Amino acid sequence: MKVALGTLKDRGDELATFLEPRVGAKPSLAGDSIEIEDESVREGVRPRQVKTYIKRFLYMKGVREKYRVFVAGKELTIQEIEVGEEKEEEKKKGPEKKVEEVKAEPESPEVGATAPSKKEPAEEPKAAKPKKATPKKPRAKKKTEEED
Repeated sequence: MKVALGTLKDRGDELATFLEPRVGAKPSLAGDSIEIEDESVREGVRPRQVKTYIKRFLYMKGVREKYRVFVAGKELTIQEIEVGEEKEEEKKKGPEKKVEEVKAEPESPEVGATAPSKKEPAEEPKAAKPKKATPKKPRAKKKTEEED
């Protein structure tokens, strides 16, 4: 089994020591990848489980949101996610954008449009509330010839 570290090379030693008790074998660090001998891996450990261990390691180090782990056969790849400036801008502009949408709505009705009366709510559908499911009644059991 091989784990390609990508930009996580500097934490390769820490990851190898983290994986050792979980997979039951000592991983060897070779350049930008970690190799684990398939014969020495504890029985029942699959690449999907190793992926979960790697994700747990990334979470403990506080960098889980910056990396993705891919599995292809017996090869795992850790890839850094490129966090664009757009996401950061969306987070900052999120509340402001909602305020702009509210301001963009016309305050007075357009010419030719009928104004809603004060008694009726402004075009709110009655089905806006979630309906409760009707309780199912138990069905009667069919009698078999053995019961007669």
